Amino acid sequence: MNKDALLEIFNKEQRIGIHYPGAKREVVGHIVRQVIDTTTGSYITYSNLSEDNADDIIEEQMAYFKAHGQQFEWKLYDYDQPANLRDRLQAKGFEIGEAEALMILEVGAEHPLLALEIPDYIRPITDDAGIDLVMKLEETIWNEPHAELGTQLKQDIKNDPDSMKIYAAYDDNGQVVSAAWMHLQEGTSFGSLWGGSTLPEYRGKGIYQALIAVRAQEAWKRGFTLLTVDASPMSRPILERRGFLCLAMTYPCVSPSE
Repeated sequence: MNKDALLEIFNKEQRIGIHYPGAKREVVGHIVRQVIDTTTGSYITYSNLSEDNADDIIEEQMAYFKAHGQQFEWKLYDYDQPANLRDRLQAKGFEIGEAEALMILEVGAEHPLLALEIPDYIRPITDDAGIDLVMKLEETIWNEPHAELGTQLKQDIKNDPDSMKIYAAYDDNGQVVSAAWMHLQEGTSFGSLWGGSTLPEYRGKGIYQALIAVRAQEAWKRGFTLLTVDASPMSRPILERRGFLCLAMTYPCVSPSE
């Protein structure tokens, strides 16, 4: 499949039609939003605006979430219209996060990731205690709290364990040194990959690749043929070597707190 075809499927299944676990999907004119009952968890996943209506619709969404006492993230892709949408959001007070690469892999029966032997230090996580260890790792690496993410992962794996898969890499002392997870979204072609943070002293040892492979194998076994991930500059070259294509750049745009 070429890049245009992949992007068309991605927009249809991952931006327009997507239902996030625990979220209420709302289609309002030119906007698709995922409303979650937390102070910061809601998203706008898709927009199709014009030069004429962009500012008004941005203000409408800001007013909506403000009335609900929420900040929200506008998930912006560099092909979204109008072309200056990022500048318009920034002018309204949105904080524009670091760019990430939208990467997609089309998995086929002969893909090398499916043949890769998964080392025994990669193990699934299925309980709250394991998720707590993953959040401790994330907080150590990023030096910021991850309690809200931990709560969401616990809810997701409890409510729909078949759709949420979490894996961790352990050292010889049983310490979690890397972790990653995947949402398998029924009714779509996609597994979406998240995490992959690794303690600095364990990088470059093949752990990240093993975490990609274990999720690719699980997705393939379940009938999912596409994998998607928003990749950091550190992760992007590793993913490209495994066959992932970069389709666009994406920016998290977080609404002002007041």
